[in-house]
Amino acid sequence: MAAGGKISGDPVAPVTVRIQAGDFDISAEIEALTGDRADIGAVVSFTGLCRDEGGKLSALELEHYPGMAERAIRKIAEEAVARFNLSGITAIHRYGAIQPGGNIVLVVASAPHRQAAFDGASFLMDFLKTDAPFWKKEHLKDGGSGEWVSAKDADDKAKLRWQKN
Repeated sequence: MAAGGKISGDPVAPVTVRIQAGDFDISAEIEALTGDRADIGAVVSFTGLCRDEGGKLSALELEHYPGMAERAIRKIAEEAVARFNLSGITAIHRYGAIQPGGNIVLVVASAPHRQAAFDGASFLMDFLKTDAPFWKKEHLKDGGSGEWVSAKDADDKAKLRWQKN
């Protein structure tokens, strides 16, 4: 097998990882991943949005450690490609102050078959929620500063389903 879990001679599955302050265009990212490829039978996308937390949140501030975050996400994305035989995967995570309703994260997984695309996207998201080096701080509408947000127990439990026995 070649790198990326593909059989030698097959095209190498593209892995795109970006961390950026600006928003992303979901349709453009899907097009960039799939292009004119006829070997892709399924595309699954997930977009995470900033919630207003019951009307109290004015923004969620995301910080990361440049370089470290990209490497951690790329490692997980490459594992997803190999593990689920994906045709490609894209992961984009924003940083900075994001207002409620704004995009935070995008994962797009393509594969010959739908279950692989679903599993690849879920796998990557479960690890992004728990292992990617991001720090999130709430900014409240009343001008106060909220809590630093950490991974929830449910996120940790979701990740456990991917452990190999």
